[in-house]
Amino acid sequence: MSALLLTAVICFDIKESPLEIQSAFNSGVQGFHKATEDASKAAADIASQTAVSDQQQQEFQSQEATLASDTAPTTVKEPNNLTQSVVELKVAEVQAKASAEVIKTADETLGTLVDVRA
Repeated sequence: MSALLLTAVICFDIKESPLEIQSAFNSGVQGFHKATEDASKAAADIASQTAVSDQQQQEFQSQEATLASDTAPTTVKEPNNLTQSVVELKVAEVQAKASAEVIKTADETLGTLVDVRA
């Protein structure tokens, strides 16, 4: 936001701005908290998916072999999707960065507002 536009917004609505800044700050904190939770869940999923035992791998391979030899359709239990967990981890990273920017902008706007009022 340009300095001129920011000054116009501050002059127009100077009494309600602290509430809006606080709301923006709270939104940033909530977004960051959600990103942290999502990243923890994705990391736990990745850890559990990479720790698949040899027995589970052999079971899946035998199910695939059975499916290939049978002509009748059979459902095969697929292993957990590691790719999906990695994508979820990356999304949480981007969400955390965006939330940090919201917090930073709210902080800078509050600083500008305090400077203008002083």
